[in-house]
Amino acid sequence: MLVSTNDIFKKCYGKYGIAAVNVWDMEMIHGLFSAAQKANAPFIIQTTPVARNYAHSAMLISMISSAAKIYPKAVFAIHLDHGNQEHALHCIESGDYTSVMIDASHEPFNDNISITRGIVEKAHKKGVAVEAELGVLSGIEDDLNIDEKYKKYTQPCEVEEFVKQTNCDSLAVAVGTSHGAYKFSGGQGLQFDILEEIQQKLPEFPLVLHGGSAVNKEEIQRINAAGGQLGIDAKGVSSEELLKAIQYGVCKINIATDARLIWTRVNREFFRYSPAKFDPIVPGKTYMEEFEQFNLEKFELLGSTGKANEIKL
Repeated sequence: MLVSTNDIFKKCYGKYGIAAVNVWDMEMIHGLFSAAQKANAPFIIQTTPVARNYAHSAMLISMISSAAKIYPKAVFAIHLDHGNQEHALHCIESGDYTSVMIDASHEPFNDNISITRGIVEKAHKKGVAVEAELGVLSGIEDDLNIDEKYKKYTQPCEVEEFVKQTNCDSLAVAVGTSHGAYKFSGGQGLQFDILEEIQQKLPEFPLVLHGGSAVNKEEIQRINAAGGQLGIDAKGVSSEELLKAIQYGVCKINIATDARLIWTRVNREFFRYSPAKFDPIVPGKTYMEEFEQFNLEKFELLGSTGKANEIKL
């Protein structure tokens, strides 16, 4: 059942989080939908411009549509992640997406407002929700001094005006994460003081946490044992941080890196420990099963297991 992110956020705000999972192939889509139907958990399936270029947008949407038929009890929204104006407009006009993200965060504040507002006006006419971004989600570097780091974060004093001027439906905030595997030197972690202040400025308004992967060290160790050379000091967002963030208004948790790590581990172990085999269906099936289990555990952690029926009402 295809629903709007707005409908999902109204039900989950302050109570549980929604996994927003980036996908780029059939195996991921099967694993995600299968897990969601088993867990009766609502979710958001996301495609990035890179994934749309890789698989072709029509192919991705066709696979998602097919999955909705194969797993008819799944409750989900389809979202464009990190789109520019061209990407967002294409997805709005296509009629395939229930929400889009317009990422103008690297533009000056007023330009970000102008670009975002333009997308919102067009999206709302089509019944499509819009996620905007304020603050720089990537590039929180450990060697920056405190003042420089703070400039990278979402400024609480700006959020109220930004949302009022743009009329966006949700806001991605920069509170200490970056895309991919990132590091928290000195126990930096999420900046809950900033997140709390944002919530006070925007009560009941859904916030989005990008860079929400856990970056499981065991996955990295297994990848490296099977011939990989990934850094062992990468760190993601802990379970405790995610649960605390939900209490401060974070409704949507974006996940991509964890999916890549599982894919890499499954395929590296297959080729290393089964050198005489070459059938791609074997590791593909394993990845579907492993990704299903990952999502089942993520739904349980975020508290969304069993909540799909709430969205249907």
